Amino acid sequence: MQQLTPQELQQWINEGKKFILIDVREGFEHEAYNIGGLHIPLGELMSRRKELPKDETLVFYCEKGIRSAIALQRLEDEGLKEAYNLAGGMTAWRAM
Repeated sequence: MQQLTPQELQQWINEGKKFILIDVREGFEHEAYNIGGLHIPLGELMSRRKELPKDETLVFYCEKGIRSAIALQRLEDEGLKEAYNLAGGMTAWRAM
């Protein structure tokens, strides 16, 4: 599983790199604070997996990086070419 640090993600943003963020947290977490992208809670991920573009770079995030890692594990066989887990999630992002 590929990991991306908050600093690396910030660098991607600054450089204008093309990617799609996927927030796998619950709705109340997403509403309280998010960094954008698609909101697909982990519990809905497999039923909504066709919403994920297979030819784009995807960055999954959650609060601490655990649920997003689980999301990537579940999607390993779905043909995603470039998928990353935001290491440490929103906790690490806010601490940056």
